[in-house]
Amino acid sequence: MSDKTSKRAKAKAAPARVAENKIAAGVEAWAAKDFARALRVFKPLAEAGEAEAQAWLGALYANGEGVPVDDRAAFRWYLASAETGNPLAQSNVGALLAMGKGTPRNDEEGARWLRRAAEAGDVNAQFNYAVLCSKGQGVAADLKESAVWYRKAAESGHYPSQSRLGAMYANGEGVERDRVQAYLWLALAGQHGIGTALNALESVIRQMSAEEKAAAARLVDQWRSRTAGRTEPPRLNPLPG
Repeated sequence: MSDKTSKRAKAKAAPARVAENKIAAGVEAWAAKDFARALRVFKPLAEAGEAEAQAWLGALYANGEGVPVDDRAAFRWYLASAETGNPLAQSNVGALLAMGKGTPRNDEEGARWLRRAAEAGDVNAQFNYAVLCSKGQGVAADLKESAVWYRKAAESGHYPSQSRLGAMYANGEGVERDRVQAYLWLALAGQHGIGTALNALESVIRQMSAEEKAAAARLVDQWRSRTAGRTEPPRLNPLPG
């Protein structure tokens, strides 16, 4: 690489590093619940076209953090970020469209955005897309497809998806009935306070043999340590099932 090329590359990288540092400062302020400071950080960056800052600003408007709740503004900023390919923003755009919140309801567009975010690995989008598949909202009703997406999110540690997937295994909905798998996912969800999972788990346990319980306990031990937490903008409520 020539000296001129190297200098040009460094010149391009410098503003990106500055933006990253500012976003990190905004995240730190948000985590400390200093929402006014977070807003001061994110808003100018969002207005300058920084996709991650746009997603964070959408979250502040959606949740009334540092600003009054404004669903229209939240949708506008989420959409700006989503159009650059930000999966988190795509997930929230899809959820808002599916709920008709901050924008006219459009089930098909909502499903399309959620599918894009789900395919990019966003666990909340995977959960919400699974909900749409189970209900036939914006897509054809398909419990098998629903179970596929619940499982993807469940394997990433998404507790509501673990609960839904466990219930599907317990009832044989979209998957073959399997008490061991039902125990696994309901137990993982239950340890994080998902009450419906605990109630369903009690029912499954009553039907299990000693061998099934032992196999299930081994699986729970294997899966318990596989997930890790991440700091992300606050989420919209999951779509109702």
